[in-house]
Amino acid sequence: MSHPHTSHPRLLAWIDEVAALTTPDRIVWCDGSDAEWTRLTDELVESGALVRLDPEKKPNSFWARTDPSDVARVEERTFICSADEADAGPTNNWMAPAEMKTLMTELYRGSMKGRTMYVVPFCMGPLDAENPMFGVELTDSPYVVASMRIMTRMGAEVLSAMGDDADFVPCLHSIGAPLEEGQRDVAWPCNETKYISHFPETREIWSFGSGYGGNSLLGKKCYALRIASVAARDEGWLAEHMLIMKLTSPEGQVRYIAGAFPSACGKTNLAMLEPTLPGWKVETVGDDIAWMRFGEDGRLWATNPEFGLFGVAPGTDFHTNPNAMRTLAKGNSVFTNVALTDDGDIWWEGMGEPPAHLTDWKGQDWTPESEAPSSHPNSRFCTPIEQCPILADEYHDPRGVPIDAILFGGRRKTTIPLVTEARDWVHGVYLGATLSSETTAAAVGQVGVVRRDPMAMLPFIGYHAGDYFQHWIDMAKGASGDASKLPKVFYVNWFRRDADGGFLWPGFGENSRVLKWVVERLDGKADAVETPIGHVATPASLDLTGLDIDPAAVEAVLRVDTDEWLAELPQITEWFEKFGDKLPAVLWAELDALRARLADA
Repeated sequence: MSHPHTSHPRLLAWIDEVAALTTPDRIVWCDGSDAEWTRLTDELVESGALVRLDPEKKPNSFWARTDPSDVARVEERTFICSADEADAGPTNNWMAPAEMKTLMTELYRGSMKGRTMYVVPFCMGPLDAENPMFGVELTDSPYVVASMRIMTRMGAEVLSAMGDDADFVPCLHSIGAPLEEGQRDVAWPCNETKYISHFPETREIWSFGSGYGGNSLLGKKCYALRIASVAARDEGWLAEHMLIMKLTSPEGQVRYIAGAFPSACGKTNLAMLEPTLPGWKVETVGDDIAWMRFGEDGRLWATNPEFGLFGVAPGTDFHTNPNAMRTLAKGNSVFTNVALTDDGDIWWEGMGEPPAHLTDWKGQDWTPESEAPSSHPNSRFCTPIEQCPILADEYHDPRGVPIDAILFGGRRKTTIPLVTEARDWVHGVYLGATLSSETTAAAVGQVGVVRRDPMAMLPFIGYHAGDYFQHWIDMAKGASGDASKLPKVFYVNWFRRDADGGFLWPGFGENSRVLKWVVERLDGKADAVETPIGHVATPASLDLTGLDIDPAAVEAVLRVDTDEWLAELPQITEWFEKFGDKLPAVLWAELDALRARLADA
């Protein structure tokens, strides 16, 4: 056991308890150093878990392939183990905390035999924050350690900052693949039995069986959203699945925008947008998670608690997200379940013409004639955010940035127009609460089904969603009674299609035109038409200078079709009924008002 540089009694007692249960061969305290990274990645290469990429093309970077059964978040195996079942609500799986701990304790018993238990002290958000948000992950996966070094502030500096008594979230993770003496390991060990369990009252996370992504990098969705959302409810702030961007106009006016989009709906692309409108500038504060608290000025301030980017790879290229490609070119990254080129680089669908030969994500030979894609649809890049060429200076500020506008958006072929402004805060909460999207490959299950995904948080709310909606409504009180200080809320949809299935809006960099409209609405300048669903942009109010687009397509992408919306009402009603008495009455009132406006339209 490497010597711990701490005398934190609660931490040391917990580690002793877990070690006695899981029986690892050794314990290693992670210091987050370059030397540790080199040692870990060398060991992973030697074991076959990683392949080192060509240092000229992707310096200090690696290719990983998971077991085909371990490729995405497993929502059906994710549990909120609140003391009272009613607190988990209808959108979460629940098991009594004592029952889950009994069950998982038996799974953990001896689960690290033949392996190393790594102690990973980490901090979500800056270490110099007023109240640093500490966590410690115990894991038997060196892949997880390498990924946590990229995704969080991790190591000796964090351990030192914790002192002897800092509070922390204990995060226990095991792949559940003990090794008997002489047993040969596999490249991607995992277990068919998987549990990702959260204990909101005691602020604990227990994960078993999966080595991948949000199932195992416990600082990400588990801590920064599910556990943090409960802390946020209790303490009067918000932990949200949102990007944060800094937008500067040609005149030098700065606005900060947060945006909630379900996975694989272009969140990372929007966070790193390269505007096509001359003079406009986007800088990145975060691409996935926003923690928002009220400042002394009564405004909502947001920080990004993450240290890296864990983005969906397929579809990312120099057309869709040039800044992500520039970030990855600097190396220091782990690529998982993409394809490997013969010359030691990576490739995925969307990166232009495919090479004549690849090794696909299953380790098989692949050619352009192959039937299956070369990369898993949920394959990922894991890369340091500080390498992003457009990272805003404010990213490092523990106070965060004051949010001017919140965008909600999903992937819908019909019904939802390109951009709608909410009438007020409560209407904005209603838009977020009824957010819908066609499912993607980021979660296990059928793809392309429309599901409600409130605030893009359906898999991540750590408590009853009805209470979560009420918490959003109550946030208005934090603005010191001045509603003008609250962010304006907008609903966007880049994915509307025509009758032939083609996209009506070009998206990507052209979305800067929608952002310009949002800013002009904040300034009281841009026109909008009052519709039953809110204030919708008019074709003339969008700056389409230099854009080759059919005026009919612009009309269609902004159209509010009464019949489509009437067809939506029973779905929203059914959705709201799930929450019973917990649904805030003002949301029923918003739905009733929408029904009345559609009837009059």
